[in-house]
Amino acid sequence: MSRVVVVGSANMDLVVTAEALPAPGETVLGDSFATIPGGKGANQAVAAAKAGGRCAFVGAVGQDVFGKALRDHLIDAGVDVARLRTVPGPSGVALIAVDANAENLIVVAPGANATLTRLDVQDRMVIEAADVLLCQLEIPLPTVAQAATAARSAGTIVMLNAAPARPLPPELLAAVDVLIVNEHEAASMPGILETVPHVVMTLGARGAAYYSRTGAGITVPAPRVPAVDTTGAGDAFAGALAVAWAEGRKIVQALHRACAAGALSTMKRGASPPTREEIEAAIR
Repeated sequence: MSRVVVVGSANMDLVVTAEALPAPGETVLGDSFATIPGGKGANQAVAAAKAGGRCAFVGAVGQDVFGKALRDHLIDAGVDVARLRTVPGPSGVALIAVDANAENLIVVAPGANATLTRLDVQDRMVIEAADVLLCQLEIPLPTVAQAATAARSAGTIVMLNAAPARPLPPELLAAVDVLIVNEHEAASMPGILETVPHVVMTLGARGAAYYSRTGAGITVPAPRVPAVDTTGAGDAFAGALAVAWAEGRKIVQALHRACAAGALSTMKRGASPPTREEIEAAIR
């Protein structure tokens, strides 16, 4: 099995559905409410484990009921949580509104995620033993840079999902092998894309595009599915891509698997990545 380590956030998603998303200053009536384990890091770890990778997660949760639920959710998905800290205070929380067209808006309170300010020796050992390190930007940037630098020094492939969009320090960019961005994020970082060996741009329902520093480009469509909720679709994509990359698959094959995972995840409420079997069935 491929070895993937995810360093990132864990949040409890508080999800409300409504016919339309509110405009600034507007209140709308919702239809339903659900409490769903999430956070970009935890979502991607679960996605990687369900896509068939052997996945470990480095992160932090609080000493509250959400923290226990988040830990249990990762364990149930088969994620190794030996490096998941429990710290005083609340866990991270994401407030999510989803409209009738499966579009969403999200506000995140980092909680315990903000305490992940350094990696210890055991964290580094787990990272250095992996085939792929997958990071995002919902935890302190210096910690992401530490993880990427440790991975690079050990020959571990560094995959960064640059979301939410933030200015990236030079030492982090220098360590990245594969950059994953959506169209909005790509537009916010002109010039940076040319500095990374491999760039994967998600295109929503249209699939994904790949660019190399040499100018090579590939576009792969996503399967057509009846979308219910796009929350976590990018995380399902990233987790599946990390596993496929760690398995040494050709880039076009990795993109097909990632696009299938992202599309299938939209068919359920909340972040719901598919299994390896479901991904393979969609590709067939």
